[in-house]
Amino acid sequence: MELGPHRDTLQLPALQRRRRAIVRGVAEPVPNDPISARLRDLGFVAGELLEVVARAPFGGDPLVVEIGATRFALRVREAARIIVEPLTA
Repeated sequence: MELGPHRDTLQLPALQRRRRAIVRGVAEPVPNDPISARLRDLGFVAGELLEVVARAPFGGDPLVVEIGATRFALRVREAARIIVEPLTA
């Protein structure tokens, strides 16, 4: 899926800590990207709610993301494939 920029969406690493967002999709930098497919298999699919709960100091890599009742530690370069729309307060 090729996801272009949209004024209300951003890449997951740009989401502020403790801000909730809705997954809008997972971008594929190359066709049949195995990392993008794995992220979708883990539950990062359109419509799911998530939250960045923690970031490593000094650059924030990795970041800890909660989706449903599960937490994942993701490298920033992998998390950048996840396109989200922040929820308004």
